[in-house]
Amino acid sequence: MSDDNQRRATIQDHAAFLAGRHDFQTDIEMLAASDLVGTILETVMLATDMRFAAVARVTADRWVACRTVDEVNFGLAEGDEIEIGSTFCQSVRETSTKVLFNDVNTDEVYGNHPIAAKFGIVSYASIPIHRSDGSFFGTLCAIDTEPRDVKAPRAVAMLEMFAEVIGRGLETEERLEAQERLVAQERELTRIQEEFVAVLGHDLRNPVAALDAGLRQLDREPLTDKARRVLPLMRASLQRMNDLIDNIMLHAKARLGGGIRILATPNAPLAESLTQVVEEVRAAAPEREIALDLAFDRPVACDAPRIAQAVSNLLSNALRHGTPGTPITLSGAIHGGEVAITVANQGPSIPEALREKLFEPYQRGTETRGEGLGLGLYIAASIAAAHGGRIELDCEGGITRFVLSLPVLSAPG
Repeated sequence: MSDDNQRRATIQDHAAFLAGRHDFQTDIEMLAASDLVGTILETVMLATDMRFAAVARVTADRWVACRTVDEVNFGLAEGDEIEIGSTFCQSVRETSTKVLFNDVNTDEVYGNHPIAAKFGIVSYASIPIHRSDGSFFGTLCAIDTEPRDVKAPRAVAMLEMFAEVIGRGLETEERLEAQERLVAQERELTRIQEEFVAVLGHDLRNPVAALDAGLRQLDREPLTDKARRVLPLMRASLQRMNDLIDNIMLHAKARLGGGIRILATPNAPLAESLTQVVEEVRAAAPEREIALDLAFDRPVACDAPRIAQAVSNLLSNALRHGTPGTPITLSGAIHGGEVAITVANQGPSIPEALREKLFEPYQRGTETRGEGLGLGLYIAASIAAAHGGRIELDCEGGITRFVLSLPVLSAPG
């Protein structure tokens, strides 16, 4: 391709920008959308009495208008390009020196310049724009077809200051855009990870269910003494796996779906659901005493399976962190307009520094021995919040209490 054909091939216009396919699309969009640049160009025109002002992207072989204010009707809009050889900006780029003249007919340097004659330019100003790192970006231009005093010291100082402001603003906008792209990428990666975790949790349910069925079958068969000792340990591990899968699945669904959703039903079987949870935990940890004291004296509208999952997480936490050989207590009652469900265990007090983050995801206690994902208390607190309730922690006299409180909801009609 000849040099002339190459130049013609690279010439683009406002339509290419509007179609989103301009070679300098990002630069044009950044400047065209900037309120600061628009204000600067308007101020330049008011201060110099020039009737055309623009910011141009200038490279070794391209001159592209990125933002213009045109009262002369030069016909240049965002994305319009003219041959670099037809501009004074080529000299500005090569020398990093501004070009200024008040009247081309009398100017000692640019008098009767062919570029000025070609476009009918009489007065002109072109100031280099550099990024903060010193690299050349383009020019701040002001043009008129009438003589104007653009070489006045105050006008020159103003133009140079505005060019510097635009240069700094470019770096700020580019950094912000890069940060926004990074955030978008991280969000997409997080979404993919959470979808993967949700699928993984779903696919784990089948083998866990098969193991559970196998253990139930073995429990009905004649077993040796050693097998009788091993079977409860296996059942405890399986229950732990079930809890982890439930927490993973709920966390993933909450993240992907915008939060944990509940379905409150009138006269929900809350006591039955909590009793079942206690029986499951007792079967999985027969060596621990779990006392149950439920006194719900009126119907409760709630999502009983979700509350049971929250309480299961609280019991699991008590088993891991409570002093071995000491009892765990689960109690429930209605006081005024609130349901209060308390899980209490004996053990060391939770440090104050840890309490502040205890209900955040992936936070684990200092004595977890590598167990768990740190989702249990977060899920429990999220379920309580979905009911309009809360979980409060109290450590006093060697007793740790988690109190799940929720209002006595009205079931949806």
